[in-house]
Amino acid sequence: MNREDPSDPIAAVIHASLTQYFDDLDGEAPCAVYDMVLARVEKPLLLLVLERVGGNQTRAAEVLGINRNTLRKKLQTYDLL
Repeated sequence: MNREDPSDPIAAVIHASLTQYFDDLDGEAPCAVYDMVLARVEKPLLLLVLERVGGNQTRAAEVLGINRNTLRKKLQTYDLL
């Protein structure tokens, strides 16, 4: 079943990456896929947004649509502070 929007290039890349991930498991049971995907997407997202706003955390939080305290917590999670 493929419900992907073909006009969404980010979804296409994620779909292709996950397809490769599952193929590479070679019969092994997947584990904690949700957390793995979030971590692989969230950290580079935070880094890129911070770079685009010149490191301004208040502005980064606005761009991301999250509270500044939430941003700081996520930055700590990924050792980005």
